[in-house]
Amino acid sequence: MIPSQIQSRQFRRALVVRLSRALAACALISLGAIDATAQLADNQTHGFGNNRLLTFTYLQNFDCVDQPTLDLDFNGKLAQSDPNEMQTPICQPVTEPTQDPTGGDIKHTAHLYVFVPMFSVDNDQNPNDAMPCPNGGRPGELCGPALGATLIKLFGFVPEAWKTHPAVSTQCPDPNNPVPGTCTMHASSVDLSATLAALGKTGPPTMPTFVPTPNHDHVVDNGRVNTTPIWWEVRPVLIMDQGDWPAADASSGITSSKAMDDAEAAGRAIEVGSNFFLFFSSHMSSH
Repeated sequence: MIPSQIQSRQFRRALVVRLSRALAACALISLGAIDATAQLADNQTHGFGNNRLLTFTYLQNFDCVDQPTLDLDFNGKLAQSDPNEMQTPICQPVTEPTQDPTGGDIKHTAHLYVFVPMFSVDNDQNPNDAMPCPNGGRPGELCGPALGATLIKLFGFVPEAWKTHPAVSTQCPDPNNPVPGTCTMHASSVDLSATLAALGKTGPPTMPTFVPTPNHDHVVDNGRVNTTPIWWEVRPVLIMDQGDWPAADASSGITSSKAMDDAEAAGRAIEVGSNFFLFFSSHMSSH
């Protein structure tokens, strides 16, 4: 072999090695970029819409609207004549005001469908698996074993919604602060009294039944996937079938409002309104 051929072969080998190293470096950089886009800021959570993964950015605290002629604490006094009702937020599914926090007609307010896993993967019969109240909770709030025992009595098991360590992935609590019963800029307790009555589990409510905010996911309408910051009405959706629960990467389960409507029509999900509102923007996650 002549010297020129040897030099040519050595050059090609060196070029292949350099290209291989460059491609490996590019791959690492790309993976790093993916990891960076996957990270959420402290005021963000994930959501779903149009079968895609979304990122929500929260810019104000929540609001649970109470109007003058409502009686959210069921003490027989209208809010307009009951100063005590104004001293703590009462976030109540089923009860809907006529206006959102801007004063606008609620009929025109965007919807945030909050999916609540009302099934149990393992038919959980252990009341100790129910989440404690974050920071001790409110006076009289159902938490921990007392909450677990009540849920087992009402539903026959502890739903994944209120388990300290749910067997399904959820978007709240958020990964940045994974404290059961909490989520960035959300209320840390909700009143289930009207919900339990509507489900036929109890009689008409006579006082609030506060429990920690359940583990949950979020879905928005297809036309709201990319939306600037606005107020959204929280519309809880009780998911009764484990097979409908969304995968964390939106690869399966209900990840669109259309699929949600189909599940509701089939009796596998129950949607209600609420007086609970959140303020955030939505955009499709880059990863």
